[in-house]
Amino acid sequence: MPHAPQLRIPATYMRGGTSKGVFFRLQDLPAEAQVPGPARNALLMRVIGSPDPYGKHTDGMGGATSSTSKCVIISASTRPGHDVDYLYGQVSIDTAFVDWSGNCGNLSTAVGPFAIANGFIPAERIPQDGIVTVRVWQANIGKTILVHVPVSGGQVQETGDFELDGVTFPAAEIVLEFLDPSDEGEAGGAMFPTGHLVDDLDVPGVGTLKATMIAAGIPTVFVNAADIGYDGTELQPAINDDKAALAKLEAIRVAGALRMGLIQSPQEAATRQHTPKVAFVAPPKAYVASSGKQVAADAIDLNVRALSMGKLHHAMMGTASVAIATAAAVPGTLVNLAAGGGTRDAVRFGHPSGTLRVGASVEQRDGQWTVTRAVMSRSARVLMEGWVRVPHD
Repeated sequence: MPHAPQLRIPATYMRGGTSKGVFFRLQDLPAEAQVPGPARNALLMRVIGSPDPYGKHTDGMGGATSSTSKCVIISASTRPGHDVDYLYGQVSIDTAFVDWSGNCGNLSTAVGPFAIANGFIPAERIPQDGIVTVRVWQANIGKTILVHVPVSGGQVQETGDFELDGVTFPAAEIVLEFLDPSDEGEAGGAMFPTGHLVDDLDVPGVGTLKATMIAAGIPTVFVNAADIGYDGTELQPAINDDKAALAKLEAIRVAGALRMGLIQSPQEAATRQHTPKVAFVAPPKAYVASSGKQVAADAIDLNVRALSMGKLHHAMMGTASVAIATAAAVPGTLVNLAAGGGTRDAVRFGHPSGTLRVGASVEQRDGQWTVTRAVMSRSARVLMEGWVRVPHD
C-alpha cells in the first residue's frame, strides 16, 4: 500500500533558561493545527515523541523530562500594545496529553529572541547595538511579559558571560519582567485564592500541613520541608527515586488544587498536570548542588525544591520563581518566614542546581495583596533551526 511522505514543518529548537522546546510560527503549522484541538495536540505530541511508554522520547524531539517536553507557538499579536502572542504546550511524556493550563517562565526567555529573528519586530526598532524590548502576550494565562533582548551587530546576541545555575555554558543575559503576574482568572482574582497567607491543608493519607497557596507566575502550593521529612537540600534522586515521596507530594498538589478551586474533583488532577506546582521551603542550609558546586548557607536566603509534572525539577521553573519572589515579598507566608521574615523586594534561593536571585514588587489594595511585577534574569539560544519532520498521520 502507498505511504504518504512525512510532513516537513519549519521549526526552531531553542533553549530558554533551564528548559528546551520546539518553537513554531503559527502560520507554518498545517491548517488543521493552526487552531486549538485534537489535531494540534496530536501534532505536538508526535513532534516530541509522546506518548512514550519507555519514557525516553527516542522517536521525537523531546528529552524525556518535564524541562524538555515542550512546544511553543508564536504569532503576530492581536493584543494592542504587544508584539507577539505566545502559546505554550507542556507535553506529557508517557500519556497522550498536552497541558495548556499554564506558562513556562524559562521558555518565555526564548520568545523574545525568536520574535526578533523571525521578523515579528519592525526593523526600525532593532538597534545596531543595544536592547530590544519585546512585548509578549502570554496567551495561556492572559498576561504581559517584557523580554529585554541584547542585540549586537543588528542581530540577537546569544553568547556572553552570564552564568545561570542549571545551564552548563555561559550566554548573554536576558532580563524578564512579568507584569501583574497574579492569577485573575479561574482562581477568583485573588493572589491568595483561599484568602489566607497560610492555611491548614488537609491532605488525605498525609495529614494536616501548613501551606501557602499563591497564584502568581503559576499557581503554587508551598509547604515546609520539615513538615514532610526534608531539610530543603535534597537533589533529584532523593525524591524522584522514592515512589512513596512522589505519591505524597502529588497528594499535596491535588489537595492544594482543590483548595485553590483549580479543580472540582481529585480525578481532574490527571488532566491538569502542569498546574498547580508543589514546592517545599526551608531556612538556608549549605549543600552540594548537582554540579558539585558548594552552596554556602550565607549565600542564600532560603532553600526551595519544586516539582514539575510529577518529578523534582533539576533547577527551578521560571514561573515558580515568580511565585517564590512574590510569596517572599509578602510578610507572613511560609516562603517569607523561611527567608527570615520581614519585608523584602528580592530573594536569592537555593535549588538543586545552584542559586537564583528573583525580585517582586507587591502592595496591598483594599486589604488584598497584589504583585505588580516580578523580575529575573535568564539566557536563551538557538540550538537548531530548519524543519521538523512528522509522519503524515
